[in-house]
Amino acid sequence: MRHAERHRTHRTGWLRAAVLGANDGIVSTASLVLGVTAAGANSQGILVAGVAGLVAGAMSMAAGEYVSVSSQADTERADLARERKELAADPEHEHAELTAIYVKRGLDAALASNVATQLMQHDALGAHARDELGISDTLAARPIQASLASASTFAVGAALPLLVVVSFPVTVLMWAVSGSSLLFLALLGSLSARAGGAALIPAASRVTFWGALAMALTAGVGALFGVAA
Repeated sequence: MRHAERHRTHRTGWLRAAVLGANDGIVSTASLVLGVTAAGANSQGILVAGVAGLVAGAMSMAAGEYVSVSSQADTERADLARERKELAADPEHEHAELTAIYVKRGLDAALASNVATQLMQHDALGAHARDELGISDTLAARPIQASLASASTFAVGAALPLLVVVSFPVTVLMWAVSGSSLLFLALLGSLSARAGGAALIPAASRVTFWGALAMALTAGVGALFGVAA
């Protein structure tokens, strides 16, 4: 009888980048809109600031994700290259390393040695990458995927407060943007928790709390500059 298990570990790479992008898009754009609104800008100025924030933020997220995840990928490739050389130069030592790893995980020495032998015969580099270095196909760094996921979800997240900007007059914009953005953040936290198989309420709460704090601080700064002007 087959037992189908649903695991979500394979989603961690793109899910982290997507949640980060969408969260930053909502929070940064809503905060920017609230800041310039509190400073007394007109509707056109608020919209221009929001659109500029969307474009700049999406490009920044894409570049930042690509550079950071590429650095991780470079490190992984360097470790694999060194491991490949070590396997070619001293396979006995590498076998002993793998055996010791399995002993620490609970196998007796004889079985651990047998497992190490068979795995190295099948795919020596793959076995050492997975069990010694912690590198696997599931969790491997994917710069382009992370970059696209982060940039696109940032743009989608940033577009939500901008829709509110074009839908409400300036007189109620502070309340409309802040209230709707908190709702968007709670929804984002719930969706990300559902995709990752986590509890909904803690995920939604932490996203909403930090978003509210960011918006409040930015609105306060905008109000100070507006008064000073």
